[in-house]
Parts: sequence; C-alpha cells; structure tokens
Amino acid sequence: MRRGLASITPILTCLALTAFLMGPALAQESIKVGIVLPLTGDQAKFGEIEKQSFDLALAEINAAGGIKGKKLEFLIEDDTGRPEVGRSVAEKLITKDKVAMLGGGYASSVTYAVAGVAQQNRLPFLINTGSADDITEKKWDYIFRLNPPVSEYASGLETFLGEVVKPQTAVILHENTMFGTKGAEAFKKTCSKLGIKVLMTEGYEAGGIDFKPVLIKVKQANPDIVYMISYVMDASLLMRQSRELKLTPKLFVGGAAGFTLPEFAQNAGKASEKVVSATLWHEVLPLPGAMEYFEKFKKKYNKDTEYHGAEAYAAAYVIADALKRAKSYGPDDIKQALKETDMMTVFGPVKFISYGKKANQNKLTTYVVQWQNGKLQLIWPADLAKTKYIYPVDWLKEWGF
Repeated sequence: MRRGLASITPILTCLALTAFLMGPALAQESIKVGIVLPLTGDQAKFGEIEKQSFDLALAEINAAGGIKGKKLEFLIEDDTGRPEVGRSVAEKLITKDKVAMLGGGYASSVTYAVAGVAQQNRLPFLINTGSADDITEKKWDYIFRLNPPVSEYASGLETFLGEVVKPQTAVILHENTMFGTKGAEAFKKTCSKLGIKVLMTEGYEAGGIDFKPVLIKVKQANPDIVYMISYVMDASLLMRQSRELKLTPKLFVGGAAGFTLPEFAQNAGKASEKVVSATLWHEVLPLPGAMEYFEKFKKKYNKDTEYHGAEAYAAAYVIADALKRAKSYGPDDIKQALKETDMMTVFGPVKFISYGKKANQNKLTTYVVQWQNGKLQLIWPADLAKTKYIYPVDWLKEWGF
C-alpha cells in the first residue's frame, strides 16, 4: 500500500502544479467587462432597457465567436442611481473582479463618479448614456463617450422650433441634477440663438409628487413652449398635472431622457399625446441594423425599445470591436484601441475625437420625435421623417375636455 501511495504522489504533485500554472490561463477563458447601470431605484426603467440591450448584443457577439475565440462576459452591477454606490461598485469591478474595462453609465452624476474611479485606476471606461458635458471635459484620457453631451441634445430641435413652431417665449423646467442643470443651460443658449425670450427657469428635486405649484407659475407666465428635462416618472407626472391644470402652451417639449421611454406614454396616458421631444435615435433612421435591432428587441422582450437601448446595444459592439483590435487585454492597449475606433453601429458612426473642451467624445446628429396615438414617431428633420408632425395642437380637445 505504501509503495502504491508513493507512486501516486508524484502524479498528484504534477497535477497540482499544472493546475496552479494554468490558473491564470483558465481565468482568461472569458474576457470580463464591468457594466454599471441603475437596476433599482427611480432610474431602474432606464437601467432595465439598457441591460436588456447589453444582454441581447452579448449573446450575438459570443454566438459569432466572442473575442478572438474567448467568451465575452459582462459583469453588470447595480448603481441604484446613487453616485456613492456607483463609485463603490466600480472599485469592486476593478480591484476584485479584475475587469478589462468598464461600460454603462446612465445618470450623469453617477457616471461622473464612476469615471473618476476609472481614471484614477487607469482603466478604460466607455460611457453609453451619462451626458453631462463635464465628463469629457476633464482631460481624462481613459474615459470615452459614445452618446452626445447634453449640450447638443437640442441641436436637432433648433430647426424644428425655428421653422415650424416659431415661438417667442419659453419656460424651462429641469431636475436639479448634473444632467438637468447642464441641459437647461444649453437650452437657454438655444433660445438666445433663436430669439426666444426665456420667461422662467425652474429647477426641482427629482421624485416629487406635486408639481402643481410650479406649473401654476408656468400657466401664469403663459409661454409659447414649455421645455422639460426630466426622468420618466417626473416627466409623466409633469404632463398629467399640466393636463389637470389645463396648461396649454403652443407646445410641450421634452429634452429626451424620460420623454422617449415607452413607460412615459403608459404612465402619462392621454397627457403624453402630441408631446414632442429631442431624441438621439429612432429605429426608422437609415442606419444599418437599426430596424433589425428594434425588431429583435421587441421579439425577445415583448416591448419597444428607443435610444437608451440603442446606445447600450451599440456600446456592446464597440467594446467587442476594441477588445478584438487591442494588442493585449492590458488597459493601455485597450485605451489605444478605443482611440482608434472608427465604425458604424445601429446608433450611428462611432469615432472618438477632441473638439472644444471635449476629449474622446463621439459626435452625432440629434432628432425630434412626437407621441402620436401611443407611438413614438420620428418627425424631424423632414427628409428623414417617416411621419408628419402634428402642429398646432388643440390640447383641450386632445385631452378630452
């Protein structure tokens, strides 16, 4: 018996040594990327549509061979919509999970916090939604952004207002966040450019339940347009209470975000009809794969998608493309691959450039949509629109009064 054990011992030792030596190699059978999104809390609907789009793209990427034969793995963490949680989960993904890079980023305040952690740890971070201008104006060389900054959200809206609505006055309502504040500042510049007098700019705390006091002030100001920068629950409530107060400007305009999600129409009901919004994408745009993505998403999840989902879906493919081209999975090689990105996605072209104060920023066109009969329709620019805009709007008739 002792002789048998003696003969087996070297074999066991060899196997143990082999397992030890192969450990790092086995660990590299998948390429891990950390994705930070709000999966619970007030912004969970945004996180849900983006997570579903990341999952959809991931399955396709791995079915097509993954990254140089290795499986791509997304480790998705919930930031709960809070900067301190986003910072914590980013540190976990970097130090414990040893991810090759980071992706995701919804709310600007959370994205800013995650970007700071990524830059400090010299790890690439591809942002797909967080849009406050400051994020790509900090000279952070490991931070890249796929979507436009919030200051450019209304660029497509400018010609619609100037050529169709021709308003003389406006009121701006915005939530008191990085996204809301920067968006309001940017729209003030748009108004100045178009000769629109801003009668009132009012910030509010997100998640409120009674916007009537501020909406009464808006009604007294009697503006031609009401421009709102809000997440989905606030957007829905603002419109429902505007209807209750019979607030009737020439047009209600959303600054994207909550005004394009399917849940806006579901929650606002009749009050969502004919509301116009800036948007960054629509499935009918002549972008390769845009309609196919929309149809695949709807088939899999039994609901519509919109620009937030398209951003995440496109970001997954940009991540995969950069990892395939990177000389190694080290952060500097991935950063270099991101810098050299030049590709077309369902969301549009992606090429990270520097302009103005911004660095590693993708530059894209924006558009205008309108809710018509419960569907979000692309109405502007006219040469790309598949549906004619409805203007002017008889709000009292539209609302059933």
